[in-house]
Amino acid sequence: MPADPLSWETVDRQIAYTCPGFDIVNETVRLPGGTETDFDYLSEPESVCILPFTPDGDVVCIEEWRQAVARVNRGLPVGGVEPEDDDLTAAARRELAEETGHEAETLEELLTVEPSNGISDSVMHFFVARGCRPTAEQRLDHNESIRVTQASLEELLSAIGSGDVRDGRTVLAVSYYQLFGTDAGSEEKAARG
Repeated sequence: MPADPLSWETVDRQIAYTCPGFDIVNETVRLPGGTETDFDYLSEPESVCILPFTPDGDVVCIEEWRQAVARVNRGLPVGGVEPEDDDLTAAARRELAEETGHEAETLEELLTVEPSNGISDSVMHFFVARGCRPTAEQRLDHNESIRVTQASLEELLSAIGSGDVRDGRTVLAVSYYQLFGTDAGSEEKAARG
């Protein structure tokens, strides 16, 4: 099958910088017109984001210090897929427990996105977790400062609408869920009355 006429050819590739969590990749590429140029991007493992609902229909949220923006960020549990994870669902269950101390009765896929494919090869898998209870031990990484909170879905949507929640992963997960839901999306509405 011939290459798409928009595609770039990678001539050379090297890691320009590496640190725990991501690499900065420098590539020499040939553009469709034949010009060669450099292209740098961030490379990181796949990650998971969990929209966790308690049995009462509230959302388990986290508040976490984010150094890059120098403030506490309100959002959802998120983390990278690790080599010992059997699959994406196992990664989502592990991240939920580690960051919040909650375990889910069920998990279902919500969507998969490339959140910033102009500058990164990141792939994020979103899950809806149901029946979440604080039955596990919170196990934070050495560089995580996290406080666990709860909010109704309506409160979270309102905070997104007002700009109080600015975390892109949270905005996407909650908005997508609100727009498209899942097959069992009526459970939370029934629990809230």
